[in-house]
Amino acid sequence: MNTVTLPAGSPPGPSARADYTTIGLIGLAHGCSHFFHMLLPPLFPVFIRDFGLSYSELGLLVTTFFVISGVGQALAGFLVDRTGARPVLFAAVACFVAAAVAAAGANGFAGLMLAASLAGLGNAPFHPVDFTILNKRVSSPRLGHAFSVHGISGNLGWALAPVVLIGLTEATGSWRMAYLGCALLAAVVLAVLLLKRDAIDDRIGQWAHEKAAGAVPAEHPLAFLKLPSVWLCFSFFFFTTAALSAIQSFASPALQQMFGLPVGLTAFVVTGYMLCGAVGMVMGGFLVARGDALERNIAVAMAAAAVLLVLAGTGWLPGALSAALVAVAGFGTGLAGPSRDMLIKRAAPPGATGRVYGTVYSGLDVGFAVAAPIFGALMDGGRPQAVFMGSALALVLGVAAAGLVGVTRRRPLAAA
Repeated sequence: MNTVTLPAGSPPGPSARADYTTIGLIGLAHGCSHFFHMLLPPLFPVFIRDFGLSYSELGLLVTTFFVISGVGQALAGFLVDRTGARPVLFAAVACFVAAAVAAAGANGFAGLMLAASLAGLGNAPFHPVDFTILNKRVSSPRLGHAFSVHGISGNLGWALAPVVLIGLTEATGSWRMAYLGCALLAAVVLAVLLLKRDAIDDRIGQWAHEKAAGAVPAEHPLAFLKLPSVWLCFSFFFFTTAALSAIQSFASPALQQMFGLPVGLTAFVVTGYMLCGAVGMVMGGFLVARGDALERNIAVAMAAAAVLLVLAGTGWLPGALSAALVAVAGFGTGLAGPSRDMLIKRAAPPGATGRVYGTVYSGLDVGFAVAAPIFGALMDGGRPQAVFMGSALALVLGVAAAGLVGVTRRRPLAAA
């Protein structure tokens, strides 16, 4: 039996405690990244008041964030594969500190654009970094749960940002102080990651799936781009994120227009969608741990979510029930999350984990950037039902993409 000698200061070997430490640290970092997705939007009304900005200018801030994040995410995968994930993670969180400081000192559109750019730059490496560390540091029996925690922490980061920013602004009487508080929060996260850096060192992972494959001949760094599964996974993320973007941005006003529901009720629909998604992710982790039918898990869960969105969009049901169905649809998308992440792991060729995750997850940024103006135009055109119908269609297209990923993955195995 072969033995493995680990460098000094490395974890004592694969154990539940080591796995949970790594999972917790990556969950903390991922929650921080989603928190900084929402660094500027919660205070848009304040910027309109203080700087006289238009909604078009505010929308450009969001577009800037996702363009930098999307392009940077694809490129960051190469950097992660070359230098390792841990130093890139430290640099990303440091960018969040700088983004919050820039927002605190902003005196107009240019200052906010700097903050959006720094936040997008910090967000760019997160998926190739996170999944490289998880795939290399977490043992296979707990990897599905690791993906669950990763997804849940992102949802919580989205949910926490408006509460923190608005709460600190009201408590201190200054939005600038609120942003300094966000800078302090990111600095604390960075300090924790530095303190526990041994647990996220991907150079000494004992469970890297590349090792199971044995020796792999050297390939061109861009060879993975020829794999159909990579672009199918990209398409999967594009479509599912387009659906998420529609719900996040327009579910509340769409329900108001369709049913005349009060803002106080519809405002909780997105929160409910995210919380149901978090519950679904917890259960999805157990599905991944128990079975191999990833495509089936994704298809059933997302198809059920699409049906609920279609029912809400028909207008046949009472308004309150339709709002509840939209929120519950989040459970289906959350349930599919861990299976989705495992599917991408299996589609990644040995030695290209960071590049594949960077390319595939850039579909998330593209989905956000493209879907928002399309669904916004539908709302301006007086078609609120299209928000839910379009979201359901996007989920169905995502199911089709996931199914094709499974087909392309099984063909080489059948041939062998």
